[in-house]
Amino acid sequence: MSSIIETIKIRRSCRTYESGAIEHRKRSALEAFLVTNNTGPFGSRIRFLLADLRQINIGERKVPGTYGVIQGSPYFIIGAVKKTKMAMEDFGYAMEKNVLYATESGLGTCWLGGTFQRTGFARCIDLQEDELLPAITPLGYVKEKISFTDRMFRYMASSDKRKPWEQLFFLNDLATPLVGAEAGGYSEVLECLRIGPSASNRQPWRIIKEEDSQIFHFFLQRTPGYGNLFGGISLQNIDMGIAMCHFELSALEMGKKGQWVRQASPGKKGAPRGMEYIVTWIGA
Repeated sequence: MSSIIETIKIRRSCRTYESGAIEHRKRSALEAFLVTNNTGPFGSRIRFLLADLRQINIGERKVPGTYGVIQGSPYFIIGAVKKTKMAMEDFGYAMEKNVLYATESGLGTCWLGGTFQRTGFARCIDLQEDELLPAITPLGYVKEKISFTDRMFRYMASSDKRKPWEQLFFLNDLATPLVGAEAGGYSEVLECLRIGPSASNRQPWRIIKEEDSQIFHFFLQRTPGYGNLFGGISLQNIDMGIAMCHFELSALEMGKKGQWVRQASPGKKGAPRGMEYIVTWIGA
């Protein structure tokens, strides 16, 4: 990738695609990337498959569907992850790397967590009993004129709006919003996190930075009753993995090395009330 930060900034969710094929060269390069992108920060094992739904024999099995949400493209990236404690975060992290790779290649994508028929896609990837299929994404060339369905989904999810800094990033505790000068050179990194995709654009991540340090604690502010699907699939935990992906990749591009650590008691005061601790970034 030429610049992961620029790729993050231009990424958009697309539901309407041109019907033409993706060149063999691009498909092969993407498939090679999917093979190597097989684990997340917490070690969960992940499998990805680039599927062409036109190759499915309709006489033998029902073609997977997306309830009319996706139009034009027969290509989908399907992912399966082993059932582990942090599987959703690992999956979100790894799938977003696929999304960014596709974006850099000039292709459109769209995270789908609830609006697709899992049974058919599970057959495509030969889902095992110890695996989950949390989400998929279509893949293709974005159609210049978007459909009514695409416009409707973007409107309902407020896809062109993001929460402001003061609602997402904090210094030491939730009482003190983090301002740019106190970000310790991480302003661009946090902006890349802020504009990341999330289910229904709810942006459940809350980040608390420790003063005079490169330590950032990631918390999940869960929307009550939202996004918990069958079999242990949690969309908002997936969102946290997406946030981790944007943060880490943009930090590394800016020369800010670090590592992810799960702490027994994050920060000086532990997890704020009503929030779930996920992970801590400790800069080098």
